[in-house]
Amino acid sequence: MLRWMVRKKWWLLGAAVLLITYYFLLPAKLFTTPTSYVIEDANGELLSATIAADGQWRFPVANTVPDKFAQCITTYEDKRFYYHWGVDPLALGRAIKQNLGRHKVVSGGSTITMQVIRLARNKPRNLWQKLVEAVLATRLEFSFSKKKILALYAGNAPFGGNVVGLEAAAWRYYGRSAQQLSWGETAALAVLPNSPALVHPGRNRQTLMNKRNQLLDKLYQQHRIDSLSCRLAKLEPLPEQPLPLPQWAPHLLDHFRQDAAQQKQQGTTRIRTTVEAGLQRNVTGIIERYQRQYKANGINNAAAIVLDVETGNTLAYVGNIYNPADPELESHVDVIQAPRSPGSTLKPVLYAAMLNDGLLLPHTLVPDIPTQIAGYSPQNFDLGYDGAVPASRALSRSLNIPAVRMLQQYRYERFHALLKKMVITTLNRPADHYGLSMILGGGETTLWEMSGMYASMARTLLHLDQYKGKYDPDDIHAPNYVKGVQRPSEHALSNAGVLDAGAIWYAFQAMEEVMRPGEELLWQQFSSSQRVAWKTGTSFGFRDGWALGVTPQYVVGVWVGNADGEGRPGLIGVATAAPVMFDIFRLLRTSGWFATPYNKLRKIEVCRQSGYRAGDACPDKDSLWVPVAGLRTGVCPYHQLIHLDHTGQWRVTANCEAPDQMQHKPWFVLPPSMEFYYRSKNNYQPLPPYKPDCLATLTQDKAPMELIYPRPNTRIFVPIEIDGQPGQTIFTATHRDANAHIYWHLDNTYVGTTTEFHQMALHPAPGKHTITLVDEDGEEIKTEFEILAKEK
Repeated sequence: MLRWMVRKKWWLLGAAVLLITYYFLLPAKLFTTPTSYVIEDANGELLSATIAADGQWRFPVANTVPDKFAQCITTYEDKRFYYHWGVDPLALGRAIKQNLGRHKVVSGGSTITMQVIRLARNKPRNLWQKLVEAVLATRLEFSFSKKKILALYAGNAPFGGNVVGLEAAAWRYYGRSAQQLSWGETAALAVLPNSPALVHPGRNRQTLMNKRNQLLDKLYQQHRIDSLSCRLAKLEPLPEQPLPLPQWAPHLLDHFRQDAAQQKQQGTTRIRTTVEAGLQRNVTGIIERYQRQYKANGINNAAAIVLDVETGNTLAYVGNIYNPADPELESHVDVIQAPRSPGSTLKPVLYAAMLNDGLLLPHTLVPDIPTQIAGYSPQNFDLGYDGAVPASRALSRSLNIPAVRMLQQYRYERFHALLKKMVITTLNRPADHYGLSMILGGGETTLWEMSGMYASMARTLLHLDQYKGKYDPDDIHAPNYVKGVQRPSEHALSNAGVLDAGAIWYAFQAMEEVMRPGEELLWQQFSSSQRVAWKTGTSFGFRDGWALGVTPQYVVGVWVGNADGEGRPGLIGVATAAPVMFDIFRLLRTSGWFATPYNKLRKIEVCRQSGYRAGDACPDKDSLWVPVAGLRTGVCPYHQLIHLDHTGQWRVTANCEAPDQMQHKPWFVLPPSMEFYYRSKNNYQPLPPYKPDCLATLTQDKAPMELIYPRPNTRIFVPIEIDGQPGQTIFTATHRDANAHIYWHLDNTYVGTTTEFHQMALHPAPGKHTITLVDEDGEEIKTEFEILAKEK
């Protein structure tokens, strides 16, 4: 009895060991072979794929198998697949009988489950391995459903050459997904894993056709297809040479691979993106059409992205012209992710930021005059000056000098920090490195981040209640391209947002007023025309052309240029990128416009001429809705009360005119340098001259004369001209009195007199100098400057 009890314990222990061993027979991961990176559109359509690291076209295993293939493969390979536990005794018995009868291996008797084990282990085919496969197959049946086992088989079976898996085979041989294959096409693929060498141009074509047709006959006999479907399927041709896989989004595929590598993802190499395949193809066609046109001017590359404003999802992603056969195109460069100089595309953000902080009102006049700041001299694109221009018009016309002066007022350190908050990550150097040139493209950013920033700004206007009228830091993020990844929709929102909705709305209003290329202002006459807020940018040296457009539904970003950074004449945003952007917008259904955020605006009186808050001296006032911070802005500094004689022709003072004989009148007065340029383009009334009787009693005037160039302590470099002589420096001044004479002195030496147009060409020697100007009334201004040593 004791011996029996001991023996029973040993039997139980042995059984337990066998059960534990059986449980752990299967590895944690059956297949460890590398798979192709695959991206699909939002509906599952293949966009692009790469070959796997081992040189095989092997897609990641799908969750399901098309019903046609399931019926074909089970009919051909394992007709009792859904009824056995991994091993089919009847099939094994039949195989042993056939093999013994013919004295060779005719049939293996392997079930689909056993074939999955064989594919995973890749061991020599012999009787011992067959027994191991049988045991492991039963273990596999306990771990996975029949549907999953079928998916593992379809994803790892060989289909000839370097094609592995049903999906890769469907695309390589038929150019369609497995779900879209006909009965004849599916049957041809179902017989391949049994003899994958059958599919090869010029080899065993008849054998493959016979096997396919036999399978179709079996399907008909089992009533899985009708007679007509069987006959039609037999008439279908066999596949010829392998077809290239679609490459509609190769750069997005590379971006996915880089993201996976950076995050060290061990998961699937397949993703379903938010891209819409039809839109992707159409945008690609537009990019290719314009690139063929621009290539005549040596402009080889272009990129475009379309974002959905509501979700931040990427709807189209064309990172470059894709033509690897032409090395000049540098097709491998994904320009959407490449840091490039953004030109003027940051100007709307600065405009909105200054409105947000109450530093200006929507139409406040800003200076547009020759400017030099610490050796930096910005220039407008047309090299002209307006003297003074409303801030909104300066944005719509993309004037550089007003933008630089606005940034000087806002402070580039603050703007640098603001852009960081708005997820512009490429400005990774200190603010001092960029300085004031930041607003003109002195730093680098990407089309990806710029488009995402514009989309987040637009989203603020769509969700005024949710975001409390602020561009909230919690909602600022880069665009998304993976389907199912949603931006945070419910989170605790801070009252301390980044940009006020009213400021953003005014920025978009100014951007909408930009003149469209080729259409001038005619588009506004058509009610069906799309309303688009848009901004272009051109980098220094004509290296990058940008265009960014916003509607309540979409953001479209376009870049045009050369991937190697070569500049080309005529490569400017409005002429190259903007036409592409508007052609893309024509593909999109846009409607409506951003609602005016009245709950974030306040109505105040503003001076019609200056755009500032109206003061007592402003004669013409308008009511205007402005951001709340605008209540803090100062009153108009350009209107002052002047005293005229009883005729209204002369200015007078109390020392030369009785007060009861005076007229007191408000007058719009700009500083002399602003007035000099402003009056040439605007209806401007200069101050009346003083009455001659008053000149003797006049003690001072408010800066009647100003030296426009050079500014104090300017350092001037004068190059050597072609003839070898040193070039001249053009000194420019202005005077309120159009008939005034100005007497010029260089280092206390008289050099000439000017009237009306006050310019003097001089060539001082290298070193520090003093320029002195004196008018007829003895008014004097004096400025120091330095001429740098000339170089040949």
